[in-house]
Amino acid sequence: MSDERHANGVDKRIGQRVKQRRLELGMSQERLAELLGVTFQQIQKYEKGVNRVAASRLFELSSALGVALGYFFEGLTAGEPKAGVSEEGQDFVYDMLATPEGQQLLQIFGSIRSPRVRRRVVELVRALAEDEVAPATLPPAT
Repeated sequence: MSDERHANGVDKRIGQRVKQRRLELGMSQERLAELLGVTFQQIQKYEKGVNRVAASRLFELSSALGVALGYFFEGLTAGEPKAGVSEEGQDFVYDMLATPEGQQLLQIFGSIRSPRVRRRVVELVRALAEDEVAPATLPPAT
């Protein structure tokens, strides 16, 4: 039997959403902590999913971040009892969006109007990712 006081997949997802929204707003952990009356270390623990967020604190977070309560649960579906949730293989997307670089990429990509240029950007990123996974064996430069 699991200890229900420990954080689980839902807690991690809520933390990801807190961080994602905080970054979207350009808000520091210190500022969010100030709004909630907690330490920035506590915000870090929430964002990492280390500490569970109480219902009252979740309500305060929704107000401080300007989102509805449901925002924190978007993308979660009922899963196996042990796992707590199933995120349909999208963990990497949420992790990426919860980084400053992910937010920058999303904003910059969103500003590109040309479908052709967007496709080229996707092709470039795909090629870079493939190179990272399986680097090409090029002859040494002479």
